[in-house]
Amino acid sequence: MSNASLVTAFILMGLPHAPALDAPLFGIFLVVYVLTVLGNLLILLVIRADSHLHTPMYSFLTNLSFIDMWFSTVTVPKMLMTLVSPSGRAISFHSCVAQLYFFHFLGSTECFLYAVMSYDRYLAISYPLRYTRMMNGSRCALLAIGTWLSGSLHSAVQTILTFHLPYCGPNRIQHYLCDAPPVLKLACADTTAIEIVIFVTVGIVASGCFLLIVVSYVSIIYSILRIHTSEGRCRAFQTCASHCIVVLCFFGPGLFIYLRPGSRKAVDGVVAVFYTVLTPLLNPVVYTLRNKEVKKALLKLKYKVAHSQSK
Repeated sequence: MSNASLVTAFILMGLPHAPALDAPLFGIFLVVYVLTVLGNLLILLVIRADSHLHTPMYSFLTNLSFIDMWFSTVTVPKMLMTLVSPSGRAISFHSCVAQLYFFHFLGSTECFLYAVMSYDRYLAISYPLRYTRMMNGSRCALLAIGTWLSGSLHSAVQTILTFHLPYCGPNRIQHYLCDAPPVLKLACADTTAIEIVIFVTVGIVASGCFLLIVVSYVSIIYSILRIHTSEGRCRAFQTCASHCIVVLCFFGPGLFIYLRPGSRKAVDGVVAVFYTVLTPLLNPVVYTLRNKEVKKALLKLKYKVAHSQSK
């Protein structure tokens, strides 16, 4: 970090809202956060407990649940603190650095993971007889590790580019978290080149992953249409529907915030709620309510728990 960084703490201005809404918003976000953590923990427990779910698809879902649980934890608790009292809005310089790093680390890892999951579904539907050989345990592990390493590298670039600049004046961040665009507005130096580099790197990652997902699903749809039985086509569509719902909810707001021209306005904070607060909750909801195998595993786990308590 630069020695000229005189700012020792930032002030998170939070979501734009009327003061009278502090208590209702606190209650809503607290409930959503608790449900997110419990829901994703439940998915992790169910997949771990049921041997029938020890497949590449559910291995990637395990990674997704773990990411969503911590992605929400990186942002929501601090957001809740900003709603409780003015002093809760303060965040130290080093805590801001850490939050920005883990926010982009988990977010970009999830971005890469969605692309890997779509590739996995493409192999499963297009090559059902060769799938277990093509997506074996070692290849599944390598793809999962690759998403984490890629996310870590991408986040390190964002964090270094943002905080190597001097911060010596204003310290009010127009957001409820430390993200690169609103933080860069406070730098005591020209940020044009840095903003362009961040725009390009985020654009390459987000657009690249989204393009891979689109290509995978176009190929999947083509393969589904070649399935002769209507039951087989319906089952194949149901397998991918849940993934598509979560992907659209994650990429839509993210692309809107990071890849649109113009200044970053208060609306960005509101839109960011969708992929920082709501999308992590969607994962357990969608994958349990729309997935027959997970629902069956949940019932088995419930039966085991009830049976052990009755002894």
